[in-house]
Formats: sequence, C-alpha cells, structure tokens
Amino acid sequence: MPSASRAALGAPATWGGPRVGLIVSKAVGDAVTRHAVARRLRAAARTVVSEVDPGARVVIRALRPAADTDSNELAAQLRSSLRKLGAL
Repeated sequence: MPSASRAALGAPATWGGPRVGLIVSKAVGDAVTRHAVARRLRAAARTVVSEVDPGARVVIRALRPAADTDSNELAAQLRSSLRKLGAL
C-alpha cells in the first residue's frame, strides 16, 4: 500500500523517526516574526529529536514571549518540557 494511502488510514508513517509540528499563531507577531520564531523552533527541535522515541508525535505551540527568546533558550525550554512529559 502506498504511504499516502497508509497515512490516510491512520497507519504509521514508513520513514521512521518522531514527527514534530509547529503552531505559531498571529498572537506571536507579524509574519516576519512568526517565521523567525518557527525557524528558531525548528532548529531547537533538531537538537533534541534524536533523543525522542521514534514513534512520538510532538506539537510545539509558540507563545508570545517566544518572539523575544533566543534559540539556545528555546532549545533549553523544549528539552525541559519533553523531560517533564517523559518523552526524553
């Protein structure tokens, strides 16, 4: 069965590894700010993704303070949050 059909049926993806999604709403800022936050969050996720269970699905929701937070702090907050959830 092609992977697109499997995904439509809710079957697990065939490529492996955890899946990470981002939510960066307009409350975070204008389009430029939202894209900058999303880039920093993607970079932060890359630093911890190898430690997360391969079957995990992680959704990261950016809040307004993320616009003023640097990449290292975002990575530290993400790592801390995943530890609290038991994902790391």
